[in-house]
Amino acid sequence: MSRFGSLGDSPASFLLAGIRVIDPAEPEDAVRDVAVLEGRIVHPTGLPDGVRRIEGRDLVAAPGFCDLHTHLRVPGGEAAETIESGTRAAAHGGFTTVCAMPNTEPPLDERARVAAVNGLSAAARVRVVAAATRGRAGERLTDYSELAAEGVVGVSDDGAAIVDPRLVRGALAYLADLGLPLIEHAEEARLAAGTLMRSGRMATRLGLNGWPPSAELTVVERDIALAAETGGWVHFTHITTAGGLDAVRRAKERGLHVTCDVTPHHLALTDAWVGGHRGFAWDDAGEPNLERAYDGATRVNPPLASRDDALALLDGLVDGSIDAIATDHAPHPPERKLVEFAAAAPGMIGLETALSLGLAAVEAGRLGLVRLVEALSAGPAALIGEARGLAIGQVADLVVFDPAARWRVERDALASRSANTPLLGMELPGVVQLTVADGRMTFEA
Repeated sequence: MSRFGSLGDSPASFLLAGIRVIDPAEPEDAVRDVAVLEGRIVHPTGLPDGVRRIEGRDLVAAPGFCDLHTHLRVPGGEAAETIESGTRAAAHGGFTTVCAMPNTEPPLDERARVAAVNGLSAAARVRVVAAATRGRAGERLTDYSELAAEGVVGVSDDGAAIVDPRLVRGALAYLADLGLPLIEHAEEARLAAGTLMRSGRMATRLGLNGWPPSAELTVVERDIALAAETGGWVHFTHITTAGGLDAVRRAKERGLHVTCDVTPHHLALTDAWVGGHRGFAWDDAGEPNLERAYDGATRVNPPLASRDDALALLDGLVDGSIDAIATDHAPHPPERKLVEFAAAAPGMIGLETALSLGLAAVEAGRLGLVRLVEALSAGPAALIGEARGLAIGQVADLVVFDPAARWRVERDALASRSANTPLLGMELPGVVQLTVADGRMTFEA
């Protein structure tokens, strides 16, 4: 039976013998021993007799994963997730840090609310992304100086872009002095109004209003121009279109402070899933299965991408144009998803399936394992100022997984309080065997 721990436990000691170590910080991809003594990585000869030995054959040790985009639903949404369940889901997925988004009730838009969540870490570190505007209403900026003093890693009105470009310009100028990003949900609200899935042949076939890729590109190009003027840092979360990605790529070539992340479901799933298809983006598109169509679990915001866009995103991840994989873990109780498609709350859980979807892309030859590890660990961690690495002397912060082992996504296999994912019933590669955060064992299979 799996066991969960917490950051309040005693530091761990163990030896990973003959394990494949992938450490983007060095960089390193080699088979060796990894020794941990009282929570810190040491030379194997420094371990005393009797320390637990874990055979590493066929396993991979990597720096602990960092999720830039997690909805923990605290405060106000505890029916869907709690700090305990959400951080256990993180540990089960190999994550040692999660960044809690401000879409809560009430929103995380003032220092006291941020402080309350900052103090609730359990099986993973919780960092906070605060609201960019008061009440996430898009009318008045929050007090960025106070929020920065409380340790937030960025600000965002996630769920919607800030509509007023003057406000965005002011936010970027203010944040530039603090070294923090505006984390933007790139979606032009008027173009997206009333839409339910990505525009295209599948939307037409299903009779659903289509979300145009221009809804993303419009905001991406606007915010890049404002970042250029102000010297501010804009981070586009859950980028979903080839056009948006190309704009980010060009901005980076100009030396602008522009970064982005992509979700596992926008890499691996496509709009065909709304029509009941259950193949991955790199597979043949296949025919829709109308008996499975209109599943509320496939409704996300931004909507699932077209196959062409998903493959373009994969290429952007491979070439480094995309900085990180972020889950956009969005738990919902059954009553908000087991309804007709138009009424379903957008979002799916992702902390426990992120590694597996990435490994499916690796198995398909679309992504390298080393790049996958980097995009889940060192890449996102660097964006929030956290170090990641497996060198001697560092505090142990790592994940051990079996890339070839399979598991079936079932309600009973999940640590999250919610199970809203269209992956239920599917067999996926990649089983996390051990997660160690801040030297403490937070998950063991």
